[in-house]
Amino acid sequence: MPLLNNIGALTYALEQEMEKDKSVVVYGEDAGLEGGVFRATKGLQEKFGEKRVFDTPLAEAGIVGSAVGMAINGLKPVVEIQFSGFMLPAYNQIVAHVARMRNRSRSRYKLPMVIRMPYGGGVRSPEHHSESPETLFAHIPGLKVVIPSTPYDTKGLLLSAIREEDPVIFMEPKRIYRAFKQEVPEEDYTIPIGKAKVVKKGEDITVVAWGALVREASKAIKTLEEKEGISVELIDLRTISPIDKETIIESVKKTGRFLVVHEAVKSFGPGAELISIVNEGAFLYLEAPPSRVTGLDVTVPLPKSEHFFMVDERRIMDKIKELVKY
Repeated sequence: MPLLNNIGALTYALEQEMEKDKSVVVYGEDAGLEGGVFRATKGLQEKFGEKRVFDTPLAEAGIVGSAVGMAINGLKPVVEIQFSGFMLPAYNQIVAHVARMRNRSRSRYKLPMVIRMPYGGGVRSPEHHSESPETLFAHIPGLKVVIPSTPYDTKGLLLSAIREEDPVIFMEPKRIYRAFKQEVPEEDYTIPIGKAKVVKKGEDITVVAWGALVREASKAIKTLEEKEGISVELIDLRTISPIDKETIIESVKKTGRFLVVHEAVKSFGPGAELISIVNEGAFLYLEAPPSRVTGLDVTVPLPKSEHFFMVDERRIMDKIKELVKY
């Protein structure tokens, strides 16, 4: 069983699926010869040729728009946007065409396509390299939005995304691309899109996180349990849309408290939606107001000030203690 980091798991999943399914094509800016800006597609062009793995011009709208045509005509494009902040020129294609094609054609056309993009801060990048725009996609009907947090999940969720009949936005927390390794099975396996994972069971409070912040939450929870005796149930959401409401509500009914942790800015963010879900499904079980720890309502700062913006272990610990003592 290979020991892989998240980048390795991405490459592994793409390679296995391209061997299995000749309709899968991979492309993007530098995704061919160079293997992508983070080398997630390294070696794929050499193995599968320039017709299935290729470079494109610096034109995100063209990358996504061409994928629409390919998907309608029987291919399964997996396209790479170098950074989520670069997807804005393609947002028109994503919202006006990718998300709507099945509904527009009354299911005559389906779009089996994946749009991959690194997202999030924590690596001291310049402007447009550190955003967490999952809300911009999750708000649009017709799109599925997936965010893995471990190499095992990266492979299983990407294989599920490629095999979906409908378009999937696959957001990759670049802060943990190479943060750790994990054994990833060689065999074919998938993880259902729309199903959260209970990372750790607990009794006093439910914490929901995704992407890189699952690790931050895990560190905070470990410290709290050892030093404060607070028992925390941690859920990795895995899929931002559709949300696994059942797992969250059942957990809150048990613990009576709820905290959502995300890197995206606070206002109108995914935390607001999750708190609404908890209020609608478990209001009578609550012992404290549902709350959130998030990025700030500002543009992600440039590198020297980035640490003021990022959610860290300390902020998560402080909020958990506040809710448990409420």
